[in-house]
Amino acid sequence: MKNRFVRSMVIAISTVAVLISTGCASKGAFKDGTYEGVSMKGMHGELKVEVKVANGKISAVSVTSHKETEGIGTAAIDQIPAKIIEKQSTEVDAISGATITSVAILEAVAGALDKAK
Repeated sequence: MKNRFVRSMVIAISTVAVLISTGCASKGAFKDGTYEGVSMKGMHGELKVEVKVANGKISAVSVTSHKETEGIGTAAIDQIPAKIIEKQSTEVDAISGATITSVAILEAVAGALDKAK
């Protein structure tokens, strides 16, 4: 249990650093198009997202590939994309109980938005 908590904290801290360093955590205009992002930090490995930008804004976010646990990690997959679209930012809260998956989604979306800048 302790190792899982430590892993979660390391992932969260490293993702915040990635978001800050790439500038994807803040709102801004993006180039229209469809962009893919990947995170290797899902609970069970790689997680891929597709981010669509229209009129300079995030119009759609979908998780296209994952190995997350049904009913646990998928809670983040069901909720995080809508939060990102609503805030037009990756600065959204993780889903309780699905922190690792939440962080993986945010990291993948940040990578996709980095391509859209």
